[in-house]
Amino acid sequence: QLPRWRFFGYCALPMAAHSVDIATTLWGMEYSIHECPKKHAENLVSLFPGVDVSNMLVIPTCQNSDVDLVRTGEPIEQEKDRLLERFMKWAQFVCDKLNKEGHFSDYIDPCSGLPMVNKNNQCVYGEVDALSTLLGYKTTNSGCCKVLLHPKWGTSVYPASMFTKAPKDVFLAAVKSAEDALA
Repeated sequence: QLPRWRFFGYCALPMAAHSVDIATTLWGMEYSIHECPKKHAENLVSLFPGVDVSNMLVIPTCQNSDVDLVRTGEPIEQEKDRLLERFMKWAQFVCDKLNKEGHFSDYIDPCSGLPMVNKNNQCVYGEVDALSTLLGYKTTNSGCCKVLLHPKWGTSVYPASMFTKAPKDVFLAAVKSAEDALA
């Protein structure tokens, strides 16, 4: 079966057999909600030992940066820190709320690739590969690093992910609470 294509300005991306809704927070962070594909399940078993990953939701996020994050220098590092801080506050709020309600939830530290709630392993999660698989985003190489190419923002993007076993509506309610509390 041939892939369907969605056009975003200057590039076309292959889409999964189903359309993916991309939501945006009040401050412009994009996120989408995916049932864990088989390709990810093995990685999640290693990432979250002892957790049943069936019915796990994978939530990749993207923040548009003010600068091209492939470059180096103090302004780029400051921008990465700003985007990291914003994601970490949001993800911690959402995960804390869901975990208190009895739903397994965790998020990935984009700097290390390690889970932030369940810290009982050293398995690293690949954000770039995840967005490539889940959303069909293209990648490129920059030196020895694989870099995500966002369809609208190019390499001015900061990806990060979270996971939960909460039902989608419960997750969305936690996102709404986070937006209300952090706005």
